[in-house]
Amino acid sequence: MRYGIDVAILGDLAEPAHLVTLAGEAEAAGWDAVLVWDHLAFTWGTPSADPWVMLAAAAQATSHIRLGTAVTAVARHRPERLAQTVATLDRLSGGRAILGAGLGGVRQEFTAFGSTRPGGVMLDEALDVMISLWSGEEVHHRGAHYTVGGVRLAPLPLQRPRVPVWVGGTASGALRRAARWDGWIVAGDDQEGRMTLSPDSLAAQVSELRRYRADPGGLDVAVIGVSEPGSSVRAYADAGATWWLEHLHNYRGSMERLVRRVKAGPPV
Repeated sequence: MRYGIDVAILGDLAEPAHLVTLAGEAEAAGWDAVLVWDHLAFTWGTPSADPWVMLAAAAQATSHIRLGTAVTAVARHRPERLAQTVATLDRLSGGRAILGAGLGGVRQEFTAFGSTRPGGVMLDEALDVMISLWSGEEVHHRGAHYTVGGVRLAPLPLQRPRVPVWVGGTASGALRRAARWDGWIVAGDDQEGRMTLSPDSLAAQVSELRRYRADPGGLDVAVIGVSEPGSSVRAYADAGATWWLEHLHNYRGSMERLVRRVKAGPPV
């Protein structure tokens, strides 16, 4: 199993310098990835930062740690702009980007601007457009939600055939979607820092996920959770997790406390 941190870049952690510090400490302590939330939390009264600007800053402060979102509400973006943004981050970071993709769980982030939370069909089409653009081929697309009239994206991501796409969510539709792509992200903790996802529950969901995939190999399963230094998360690896993402947010304490947790290194 590999290990990363998942930072809720809201409230005090919306300050870009804090993520740069956490990313640098994570790389030095042996973590493998830095993922960040992607929310318009200011719509519900909480400061929030742009994840792609934050990740670009983290890319400049690190050299090999993976960088991505957990997760982006893809339909809040135009797919051509998001494809360009992720491709740019991938090149800036030397091929380290991951796109966490989902529907978006906070309806107010849509309704505050006069739109509605979209369904899975729109997300699927947006991902298809993005992957087509990342291919480097000329894209001709006419679908229910998007049209592309003979466009070729440049420059392309460094990772081939594409930047990895990890899908978030626990509904059957989300599991089917994750099986099409490169990974699945599942939240395993609550605001009080308690694990709510048991290894047995994870194993059952991983079994369902694999039923939707012709080739069960090569699919990452990333569990977002909380651990203490020196504690074991081996039961989650035995249940099918390939990544543990340590959840860092203001509810866990001050910036200083979060830095101490990161410096202590991954669980065992």
